[in-house]
Amino acid sequence: MSLDAARALPFWRRPTALLVVMAAAMPLAFSTWNALLNNFVIEQVGFDGIDIGWLQSIREIPGFLAIGVIALLMFMREQVLGLVALMTLAIAVMITAKFPTFEGLLVTTMISSIGFHYYETVNQSLQLQWIPKDKAPQVLGWIVAAGSAASLTAYGLLVIGWKAFDWSYDFVYMAGGGATAVIVVICWLLYPQFESPHVQHKTMILRRRYWLYYALQFMAGARRQIFVVFAAFMMVEHFGFKVHEVTALFLVNYIANMVFAPLMGKAIGHVGERRALMFEYTGLALVFAAYGGIYFFGWGVVVGAALYVIDHLLFALAFALKTYFQKIADPKDIAPTAAVAFTINHIAAVFLPATLGYLWVTSPSMVFVLAAGMALISLLLALLIPRHPEPGRETVFAVWRAKRATVV
Repeated sequence: MSLDAARALPFWRRPTALLVVMAAAMPLAFSTWNALLNNFVIEQVGFDGIDIGWLQSIREIPGFLAIGVIALLMFMREQVLGLVALMTLAIAVMITAKFPTFEGLLVTTMISSIGFHYYETVNQSLQLQWIPKDKAPQVLGWIVAAGSAASLTAYGLLVIGWKAFDWSYDFVYMAGGGATAVIVVICWLLYPQFESPHVQHKTMILRRRYWLYYALQFMAGARRQIFVVFAAFMMVEHFGFKVHEVTALFLVNYIANMVFAPLMGKAIGHVGERRALMFEYTGLALVFAAYGGIYFFGWGVVVGAALYVIDHLLFALAFALKTYFQKIADPKDIAPTAAVAFTINHIAAVFLPATLGYLWVTSPSMVFVLAAGMALISLLLALLIPRHPEPGRETVFAVWRAKRATVV
């Protein structure tokens, strides 16, 4: 069914509604896995910083290989691949607690990561193809809010049930993954196959004019890994957070995202991607520097928790990078470039957690100082985004060249 024909469907069966439903389905499995991970590996498997670093590096290998999505798209539609990937994630999360060893976690984590990263690659592509450019920032904000609402539901139930009903790791992993699996089946049965307006290229594409987007993706992946791997690990290892306390912290994060993500989308539409990303990277540099200060100055748990919430909220601005690419891209490049960008995003992610795991056991503060430096590099790159990006005006250099050519 074409996107034009889909406008005649009830609102809940339209392409944007499917994106929202899938955005809500994914966190039920992934956020459950993520909320329990640090406590599970420390309490049940006996992990230290080196072990968690290796596990997270292994988890990022499928992200590095996301370019394989291009080959799969030769045999199946993006929409179908997205649902298959979501089901893969769901099943892997369901069986996680049944293999409480380092080797077992490597296997289940690898399977869940294939599902997660391939879903995210396809999902990003579908968002940029199905959502009009003029509405993209605000709609993406609402999609982030929907995902946050699903995470909030999962975490709320976890906070209530973990202590009150003495839930086990196995039960919670089965419930979170199972909920995602049920929604995937519903999406398969209720939604038609939507045709994107532009037939996507089925080969790998690297274009010189996208170089700034590639660079920003690389830095985002490196910086994000430090937050994902070590910020939450710090809350458990340094401050002794229990499962329900970590989950409560996540609850605060997702409540903030539900409230502010749509507002952020509206703000990006008003101020533009350049200013939004500059604000994000400046804030992240300050937050990461403050994380290091926890170890230098002995700041307490309240400071650590506040920084974690601010950090998570700033990362919600990252969808400005998606809309920047949407504005400069050839519409036929979106699917293959989403795969290439995901691979670039995960180049550092494959080796950085394991490498920094060794640094963590000697100097945790230096891990966060490095992250602050990465945020500053991202800030410098964001300065190269023009105020109104479009094909031929991908960077400020392209704008300056165009002005000089006009003068001549």
